[in-house]
This record gives sequence, structure tokens and C-alpha cells, in this order.
Amino acid sequence: MIRSDEILATIRMFQEENLDVRTVTMGINLAGCVSADVDVFCDKIHQKITRFAGNLVNTCNRISDRYGIPIVNKRIAVSPVGSLAANIGHSGLLRIARTLDEAAAEVRVDLIGGYSALVQKGATPAEQQLIESLPDALSATSRVCASVNVASTKSGINMDAILKLGHVIRRAAELSAAQGGFACAKLCVFANIPEDNPFMAGAMHGFGEPEVVINIGVSGPGVVKRSIERARQLRPDLDLQMLASEIKQTAFRITRVGELVGQEVAGALGVEFGVVDLSLAPTPKVGDSIGEILQAMGIEKVGAPGSTAAIALLNEAVKKGGLFASSSVGGLSGAFIPVAEDSTLAHAAEKGWLSLEKLEAMTSVCSLGLDMVCIPGDTDPATISAIMADEMAIGMINHKTVATRLIPVPGKKAGEWVHWGGLFGSSPVLAVRAAGASAGFVTLGGRIPAPVSSLRN
Repeated sequence: MIRSDEILATIRMFQEENLDVRTVTMGINLAGCVSADVDVFCDKIHQKITRFAGNLVNTCNRISDRYGIPIVNKRIAVSPVGSLAANIGHSGLLRIARTLDEAAAEVRVDLIGGYSALVQKGATPAEQQLIESLPDALSATSRVCASVNVASTKSGINMDAILKLGHVIRRAAELSAAQGGFACAKLCVFANIPEDNPFMAGAMHGFGEPEVVINIGVSGPGVVKRSIERARQLRPDLDLQMLASEIKQTAFRITRVGELVGQEVAGALGVEFGVVDLSLAPTPKVGDSIGEILQAMGIEKVGAPGSTAAIALLNEAVKKGGLFASSSVGGLSGAFIPVAEDSTLAHAAEKGWLSLEKLEAMTSVCSLGLDMVCIPGDTDPATISAIMADEMAIGMINHKTVATRLIPVPGKKAGEWVHWGGLFGSSPVLAVRAAGASAGFVTLGGRIPAPVSSLRN
């Protein structure tokens, strides 16, 4: 029996606390579209996406209206193109990117992910060409998102790929200079990439997934913040263990809502339901912030000592609550700290409380990694590669998914601001200390071997 107070609490989440289904993401396997003829390949891609996703947006809108649950984004993730596009060449890859963009526009989704390469242990010629094509592909399309998996706990870190990506990111920023380097906001570099992540820019449709699947990303930073505030008001004796329990209960309710929507959308479209990704993904909107959660927990200035411990408590409590609510929790499912997309984090960065180094420490215990982090536009490629290598090492050693979305903002120096608007927000440019002092290490190339903890067979 569901208690009336639980029903009222869920209603309050939507009406007052910014709870939403952040994304419904349809995963589509493109393996059957492969052809040596680029025209045929692109035609098949377009036909398959429009056939399966043609009614996605209308279905989401109908279910959103039925239950009164906001569904903010409708997205598509496809099989990693780098694994399918052998012998296509640079121009053929750009044709595929444009086809993905056009198909996404036709079915009216917000973004499409999967222009991706899996190179954690080595790269095929097709994957090398895809990485080299990223600046052109991302700057010439509006909806296409890309990801590159350069590391895993099992394989180690592909430093050759990371070194190349340092140049790729600088070039992508330069080609989109008029938009503040925005092309880089559509590129995630991963360690231990998940195959069922519905959140962009890192979404792709893994090869172990069904032919077509619906994955849900639910987010509720505002809900968690208000639950913490209420608990502290009602319980003067509240300690951290009680606080964690409150967050778990809130995450449980959020997850149940996500699974309801996911099952309904999948059933209406006649495809399989995949996972609920319970990630606390913020928006620039006040009241929808991870930084505000940390403040509610008692961290007055985000980035102050204790911030890493607080984000660890939050992340683990969210995961435990979600896992208890559903057997279909997947993706990333934790707390994101994308600086540009969280007004409180951006403010902390402006004040100097939240530095690049403190962000890196916090990523060791939360989901994702150095996300939507703006750095000076003149940061050299080797330093960009070194920042990525540090983050990949955290993921490799700790058996966790991490990623970077680094944006070297053309013409901007540390302390200056860049504004994109919408869900991508705005951010000050963070200082990169000792830039230029890492080239001797990263240019050695090769592969950082996997840790001994990878030998689990």
C-alpha cells in the first residue's frame, strides 16, 4: 500500500522542487546499416533512425502530459561509428556525421550521440580517422555528440590517443571560436565508458545492448536539496548517517518515477526498456544545483575542505536508494559536477574556492569527471592531454567511469566568462597551473599498463 504522504511528497517534487525526467534516450543498433558504399550506408542510417525514432517525441510528450511529469530532452544514441566505418575515409565519416544530424533534426530529438571510438587498448585505422574528423564533424553539426573511450581498468590508458585528442580539442575549439569553443562541449573523453548511458555528450549504444532500447535519465538536485533542508529543520540531532538515509529515501522515489516513465515510453513504442540512470545532473537554474546540495549539507563555500567527503556521501546514498528502487538502474547513476551547467559551482569557481585541482579530487568519488570545465584558450595541447590523463588514471585505478569535457575557450584567459545559455549555462575560465610543464611525460606515448587489480579472472 502506498501511503498518502508518499504520494504528496512525489507531487511536491514536480510542482516545487524541479524534479524532471531529464532525458528519454532511444538506443539504436546501426550494425545492419554497414556498407562499403557511403551513399548506401548513410541511406540505411537515415531510414533506421527515422523508422524507430519517428514517433519518439510525440510519445514522450503524450506520456508527459498524461502523468504531469516533465520530460526535458528526447535523444538518440547509436552504435559507435568508429567500430562500423571501416574503409569509409575522412569525407565518408563527415557524411555520416551530417546524416546523423539530419536524421536527428527530422525526428525532432535534441541531440544524437554515438559518433564515437573505443580505443582503450589500440585504434583501428577507422577509429583513428574518426578521432581526426572530430573537429570538423562537431563544428559542422548542431545535434551530433561524440565520445572516445581511451582507458579502462582492464586495458590501461592509451596515451597515444590522449595525445592526439589534446590537438583535436584545441582544433575543435578554434573551429567553433565564434560560439566560445562550443564544439568541445559535445565531446566526452572516457575511461570505462558504459554501454547504456542516456546522458550526453557521452551516450552511445553498446554492442551488448538490444537492437532498439529506451533508457531514462532522471535528475532531481532540487528535490534532494529540499529533502536535506527539511530533515535538518525537523531533526536538530541529525547526523551524517541520518542524512545519508534521507538522501537514499529521496533517490528511491525519484527512481520509481523514472522507471514508470521508461516502461510507459518503451511499451508505447513497442521496444525494450533498458535502464534508469539516476544521475543528479544540474541545470543553470537556481534551485537545481549540486552545489546547492553541498551547501545544504553544510559546505558553505563549495570547494572548501570537506567538499570531497560531502560529494562522496551524496553519490553513494543516491546509488543505494536507486538500486533498492529498481533492478534496472544503470548508466552512470550518481552526482555530476559540470561547472558550466551548475550556477553555484560556476560561482564557486569565480570566487576561487573551486579550483581545477579540487574538482579533480571531487571526481574521484562522484560520477563522471571534469565536466564542462573551461580552460584558457591558449592552453597547449600537451597540457590538455595531461589533464585528461590524470582523470583517466582516477577511473582506471578505481574501477569507475570517468570522463572529461574540457573546453579551451578561444581568446579567453583565466577569470573571464563564457556564456552559452540553455542547459549548457556559463562559466568562468579556470586557471591551469604549471601549463606547459607536462609535455616531456605525455609525449612519450604508448600505453600506461592496467593496474594489478584488473587481474580478476
